[in-house]
Amino acid sequence: MKARKFSRREMIRIAACAGSSFAIPFHIMAIPNLSLQKRTIPSSGEKIPAIGLGTWRTFDAGNDANKRIQLKEVLTVLTRDGASVIDSSPMYGSSETVVGDLSEALQARPSLYLATKVWTSGKQAGIEQMDASFRKMKTKVMDLMQVHNLVDAKTHLKTLYDWKAQGKVRYIGITHYLPSAFDEMARLIQNEKLDFIQCCYNIRVPDAEKYLLPLAKDKGVAVLINRPFEEGALFNYVEGKSLPSWSKEMQIKSWAQYFLKFILSNHAVTCVIPGTSNPQHLAENIQAGNGHLPDEKTRKRMAEHFRDL
Repeated sequence: MKARKFSRREMIRIAACAGSSFAIPFHIMAIPNLSLQKRTIPSSGEKIPAIGLGTWRTFDAGNDANKRIQLKEVLTVLTRDGASVIDSSPMYGSSETVVGDLSEALQARPSLYLATKVWTSGKQAGIEQMDASFRKMKTKVMDLMQVHNLVDAKTHLKTLYDWKAQGKVRYIGITHYLPSAFDEMARLIQNEKLDFIQCCYNIRVPDAEKYLLPLAKDKGVAVLINRPFEEGALFNYVEGKSLPSWSKEMQIKSWAQYFLKFILSNHAVTCVIPGTSNPQHLAENIQAGNGHLPDEKTRKRMAEHFRDL
């Protein structure tokens, strides 16, 4: 009997059902990385890999030993395949602590680009929360500190300007996950000295490309993209559906890569940070940063094909 090939969505369900005992022997399934594209941070000229890793929900493992084993494999794949950006927040439960513990165990800090956020109101509360993030993530210098969901942004940015001057943080930015915040984000891009913004952008919710992404590019601000799969919801639209034959021209082998290459084809985007706790899915995501990207005509075709499904 022919073996059944499970979809990405089914693999997520299987992992959830298996619970804390689920672990993937990923060394058996290793996929060679060709050349993960890097993109430039405009404020410095430094280049970072175009695919990274988000930790919302996925790294909130607490002290669960089995979950930590799997997440340790995720970090191993991240660095093995040439990626480095890992984004967290105090909002994400134990995620900062898990990242810090596992990166220390792997001695991986030199290979990682650590990003986290401040998510509170008031200057002193912000300082205390950010100091706690440094301890949890086990680093003396944070690569990127962001104001989460614009909470008390003006207050925290003043602190972060000082910290950047002191060398405590390398880059500073702001984040939000909803298009309704784009007007405020645009105002801050215009009036503040930001290195990064982080916003939502995907094939179903392309609002950011109307004016936020062009503005960021014009002002020399790097862009991290969150919710590239709408927290997995995009896979519901394509479940059971085959990729279009013409997608093979861009070395697209999965819907995840289809969605990620669409995002990366917008050259205002610096790095996409899909969240996952599955090493195989991370490797698949990273492969989207290899090979050809769609031109403007093709990305329109991709969006139309998705809308017609």
